[in-house]
Amino acid sequence: MDALASLLYEVRSDGALFSRNFVAPPWSVRFADRTPLTLITMLRGTGWVVPGDAAPVALGGGDVAIVVGSEPFSVADCADVPTAPLYVLHGPDHCTTADGEEISDELVLGVRTCGNSLDGPTVLLTGSYQVGGRVSERLLSALPRVLVVRHDGRPSPILDLTALEISRDDPGQQAVLDRLLDLLLLATLREWFTRPEADPPGWYRALGDPVAGKALRLIHDEPARPWTVTTLAEEAGVSRATLARRFSDLVGEPPMAYLTGWRLARAADLLARTEATAESIARQVGYRSAFGLSVAFKRVYGTRPSLHRAAAQGTSSESRAGAGAGAGAGADG
Repeated sequence: MDALASLLYEVRSDGALFSRNFVAPPWSVRFADRTPLTLITMLRGTGWVVPGDAAPVALGGGDVAIVVGSEPFSVADCADVPTAPLYVLHGPDHCTTADGEEISDELVLGVRTCGNSLDGPTVLLTGSYQVGGRVSERLLSALPRVLVVRHDGRPSPILDLTALEISRDDPGQQAVLDRLLDLLLLATLREWFTRPEADPPGWYRALGDPVAGKALRLIHDEPARPWTVTTLAEEAGVSRATLARRFSDLVGEPPMAYLTGWRLARAADLLARTEATAESIARQVGYRSAFGLSVAFKRVYGTRPSLHRAAAQGTSSESRAGAGAGAGAGADG
């Protein structure tokens, strides 16, 4: 498993909020569901992503954008002239007006479809992710607030299939859409990382290097092995000095520092998402004991593993309760 696949492994759609929007100007749609990652596609027409904490970004027909961060943002037909939102998306099946009232029936155009005109010149497709965990943070922290992959004229079978499926309401439809959104996200990120305007993180650039890339894959695939720079170098077929230099130059940190960060990120997610004991998790990620894991964990994250688990599981319970309440209160959005 390469580094990108490892980091995306925990970034999966599960009950994602999908929205297809048919709009005619002037229009604006506000996203306030506070999900840390939203994927936006202009199926037809043009628009702007307008984040409150960054410069607006233009979108053309066929462009795919990823908005990173839980702060609310808007997508609008114009970036210079503020337009009151047609509706505000708060969560699964929960849309309101800008004043917090339920949206009118006129704006609900069909299954997962809203807007002010089925004949509008702009069709906007969105999907939001609930992303959590320290492993995912290593990917999200490498991305800008808004990234865009411009349409290059080539067919996009994944996008075409997603656009077709989003209007259906067959059994199991949510699961189908979740998997399609995963594919669209992966394809978009992989394409963006290869674009000249992208500034990919060091670990991504290092994947193409026969030495540093091999070491990265070993660390990601087998964090529990008692790695040293020497044993990594032996597996990569180079000297210890060569590996240390190449890895640090390309990744931006020494091999052992990266290994520690990866082990602790994996441990943090296992603590949050499983009932495994701290002792078991410690051995899974390469520590000899729970005590050793606890010392390293507190040094890096400033808290003990037990407190991290309690906080993470408490937050997860609150999120599930809130999502359930929101889903029962809103209209199709």
